[in-house]
Amino acid sequence: MRALVKPAAAPGLEIQEVPVPTAGAGEVLIKLEKTAICGTDLHIYQWDEWSQRTIEPPLILGHEFVGRIVDIGDGVRGYEQGQRVSAEGHVVCGVCRNCRAGKPHLCPHTEGIGVNRDGGFAEYVVVPATNLWPIPDEIPSELAAFFDPFGNAAHCALQFDLVGEDVLITGAGPIGIIAAGIAKHVGARHIVISDINDYRLDLAREMGATRTINVQREKLTDILDELDIDGFDVGMEMSGNPHAFRDMLTCMYHGGKVALLGLLPKDAGVNWDQVIFKGLEVHGIYGRRMYETWYKMTQMVLTGFPLEKALTHQIPIDDFETGFELMASGQCGKVVCDWTGEV
Repeated sequence: MRALVKPAAAPGLEIQEVPVPTAGAGEVLIKLEKTAICGTDLHIYQWDEWSQRTIEPPLILGHEFVGRIVDIGDGVRGYEQGQRVSAEGHVVCGVCRNCRAGKPHLCPHTEGIGVNRDGGFAEYVVVPATNLWPIPDEIPSELAAFFDPFGNAAHCALQFDLVGEDVLITGAGPIGIIAAGIAKHVGARHIVISDINDYRLDLAREMGATRTINVQREKLTDILDELDIDGFDVGMEMSGNPHAFRDMLTCMYHGGKVALLGLLPKDAGVNWDQVIFKGLEVHGIYGRRMYETWYKMTQMVLTGFPLEKALTHQIPIDDFETGFELMASGQCGKVVCDWTGEV
């Protein structure tokens, strides 16, 4: 089969011919239709510091995908050949304290599909049946392909009650853009998102943000007077930028709640007075709740959530270089690669 491979410890990727994997006990074999490019894939492509300490080439990357089951391993129940599915990208141990307590998204032994094991940038991928998520017929494959990051946004945005609240999102990457739409969908009042990328800020506005801020031209603190508020009730840090995080803390209302999804540098400084004396609640977000987040985001799409607005490019897999260049430039939302030859 053809697969997009990180062949060696260096920048770049290659399409190679590799063996078709075999579904073992408790696993299924999926024939891929679409695979979306994630920021994690871009890190692997560029071979940055995170990739160098995390990835062991050769590796088939990719953890955002949709396809149809073509083979079922021993012991799998509830699925059938031909069924269209996506999959949770985190493979958990199933036996640790958190897994046994119904909190597998907090499993300390998690392995990432396309990170610690071969992933879905290929014609076929094997995943544990417990990671599958059936896709209703009403949801197009090009949207189901990026349910995994949609789930990141949903997990973050739905961590706190947003109804009637004033929300600040720092970072207008694809997940921040989708989170702005979720905040609008569930009834937030003001939804402000900041970034330095006008293209993505425009996408966030289309998704539901009520005010966008390019911090190269405007100050976030000035927006409080414009909106006639004393601070934001809920903050979602999506940028991984220490300056953006510090601005967020400054602009939070007393007793506000902050969800952290962006990966801040290890040496990022924090003005703890802003956290302590404001009585802020700060919550780290990782992955998705298995599988309540998947249920909620499926129902949001089925009830009108405009996820399609986050999708800006569909390309044949042979043009993967174009997709990664788009991601690196920031002049895109989600980029989906097609394996079927229909794009």
